[in-house]
Amino acid sequence: MSVSLRAVVLNPRVAAALVFGFVSGLPYALSQGTLQAWLAQAGVDLKTIGWLTLVSLPYTLKFVWAPLMDRYVPPFWGRRRGWMACLQLSLALMIFLLGQSDPTGALTPVAVLAVAVAFLSASNDIVIDAYRTDLLQPHERGLGSTVTQLGYRVAMLLSGALALILATPLGWSGTYALMAAIMLLTVLLSWAAPEPQAEIIRSPSLRAALVEPFVQYLSQPAAVGLLVLVLLYKVGDATALSLSTAFLIKGVGFTVTEVGVVAKTTTTTALLLGTLIGGLLYVRLGLFYSLWCFGILQAVTNLLYSWLAFAGHDILVMMAAVGFDNLAGAMGSTAFGAFLMALCDRRFSATQFALLTAIAALPRSLVGPLAAAVVAAIGWVKFYMFTFGLGLVPLLLLWVLRAKIERLDEPR
Repeated sequence: MSVSLRAVVLNPRVAAALVFGFVSGLPYALSQGTLQAWLAQAGVDLKTIGWLTLVSLPYTLKFVWAPLMDRYVPPFWGRRRGWMACLQLSLALMIFLLGQSDPTGALTPVAVLAVAVAFLSASNDIVIDAYRTDLLQPHERGLGSTVTQLGYRVAMLLSGALALILATPLGWSGTYALMAAIMLLTVLLSWAAPEPQAEIIRSPSLRAALVEPFVQYLSQPAAVGLLVLVLLYKVGDATALSLSTAFLIKGVGFTVTEVGVVAKTTTTTALLLGTLIGGLLYVRLGLFYSLWCFGILQAVTNLLYSWLAFAGHDILVMMAAVGFDNLAGAMGSTAFGAFLMALCDRRFSATQFALLTAIAALPRSLVGPLAAAVVAAIGWVKFYMFTFGLGLVPLLLLWVLRAKIERLDEPR
């Protein structure tokens, strides 16, 4: 289906994806990095702060309760928007209460409230991912994935970097109160958001809601192959990035300041550009060719790290390697996000999307020890050549599954 770029960019459904990317990203740092900064300033010991990082577990385990959000519907604003409103109200309250707690006294209330914020935030992510999957048409998924990431990153800057700046004039309680007020205002966005067009028939029972998403997915052609592709598509990229900071400091000899100022600035710029370019190109290329072309770029740009390992301490080569690798990685993530949406049945989009993202995250969580062993055995130059080869493996599977993936791009 031929659709103009202008028609996609100006679409209210794409605008909704941008807005709810922001809503999804806003609470995350408040129970993670921002909270850690507050605890550190309050004099909480490092070991305790380390244990409190476990409050992020709900983001990993969110697929466990996702079926509840497919099965049950709040009594107002529909299946997705009603849940979003309930969760945003609850988040505003918990964020406010967290800000009023005192980490210099009893830490238990702080930990309980932080877990509550993380749980509600992860639940909010479940519903927003499902809403976006239900709402966007196939030709809108690439740009929808793009603007979601842009909105998420803006919100992370607000509740992360800006919150740390505001903590001096406002205090931590005032900063968290401000973030709670912004969260409360997002309820208006849920009220004004467009409703998905398709009418969804819900599962008749909770048991069915737990079983049917798996039965439906596994009953489609090439289901196992598509799952393997979900697992492997970003494996080369994840392996290359797993030790990237250690490589820049220990492998090439850059200082921590050089890595912090040059590499991280280059990374942020490249990620934003790659996300935007990937979304715009997706409109022209479609799902298969976006996955294919961006996947090739992901693999090839890993070789730039081999060049850097060979060149040694060279700022310009580092900027090129880090910049182009993250540019390609962001483009690949845009197409991959659209791919995950295409795999979901709208009846079970909350459950299936949560499961697919959990599967996709496995390589990022597990490749670190393997990467370190490979580096120890063959060195940095050959290691990044190895990640190039690793990035080509899912492209072979992608080509085998081409017909199925092109069908996913058709309206349903």
